[in-house]
Amino acid sequence: MAHSLSAKKRVRQNAKKRTINRQRKSQVKTQIKHFEAALESGDASKAAEQFRLMVKKLDETAATSTMHKKTAARKKSRMAKKLNALKAKSA
Repeated sequence: MAHSLSAKKRVRQNAKKRTINRQRKSQVKTQIKHFEAALESGDASKAAEQFRLMVKKLDETAATSTMHKKTAARKKSRMAKKLNALKAKSA
């Protein structure tokens, strides 16, 4: 248990940041699930739109240091490979 005023304030700040960061990570995971569902349906245009939304959410999350920039880049790259495979298969 924190005793000093500054330590108590840090506990409050950390709790607030933790909830915000968890919310952002959850939004990213949800967006990835939507993209993967679009891939499963086989609709390239729908998958491309979901990919665009997913990239936007990943970039926003990486910009706030909730997720490292290279982690976001790695996720985008892996999903882009899946999207390109779908486009190649449908073409």
